[in-house]
Amino acid sequence: GILAIGSGLSLGREGPSIQIGAVVGKGYCSIFKRIKLEEKFLITSGASAGLAAAFNAPLAGVIFSLEEIHKNFSPVVLTSALTASITADFISKYFFGLKPVFDIQNISPLPLSHYHYIILLGIILGVFGTIFNKSLLKTQDLYSMMKWLPSQMKPVLPFITAGILGFVLPQVLGGGHELIDSMIHENLSLKLLLLILLVKFLFTMLSYGSGAPGGIFLPLLVLGALAGSIYGNALVNMFSLNPDYVKNLIIL
Repeated sequence: GILAIGSGLSLGREGPSIQIGAVVGKGYCSIFKRIKLEEKFLITSGASAGLAAAFNAPLAGVIFSLEEIHKNFSPVVLTSALTASITADFISKYFFGLKPVFDIQNISPLPLSHYHYIILLGIILGVFGTIFNKSLLKTQDLYSMMKWLPSQMKPVLPFITAGILGFVLPQVLGGGHELIDSMIHENLSLKLLLLILLVKFLFTMLSYGSGAPGGIFLPLLVLGALAGSIYGNALVNMFSLNPDYVKNLIIL
């Protein structure tokens, strides 16, 4: 996970964090000889704690367990996952301090008269999300069709691509945390934003589809922020929207 993300592949840290947390839960169960039912809850709690520690987001860790792992609401899962997530969050804050992942300052409230722009943004990103999901599955199918390339060698393709992109478009490398900061604090042109969105999208497909260890959550946040920034800048140019509100659309 460290090699893949540290080398600049378009992957997030939440995937390995969740997996490592789940394995720790499994190991804890094996060491202390817990029953099979407890093992399930300990694995779930470990995954929740991993996500909470990665993003300083204990509630996100709990909701992830309920929605993604168990796919139903269970008081037992809620209690155990909440306990593990809050504890992991407390420990990570003790070591790394308390600060938001994305520190966005000076946000002006969006007037109610502009809320139709948000509805349109939601529709656009809903369609974009569908395209993203289908593209991701299609990319995995394409990798599966490469019978001539052993599975352990498939990550070589995104690694080589990362080396090339490091010279021509370094903004798309990595999960994309710095890219969101640059959208907030720098005035990037609309053409550059569109180029980054397209290349980031394709590079994310190439990275994730290869099976390299890494998550999809952070690149998704970045692609959404890019779409919000492009949409906001288009509204500024076409409908004279106040540029201060572009930050709101990036966050949304």
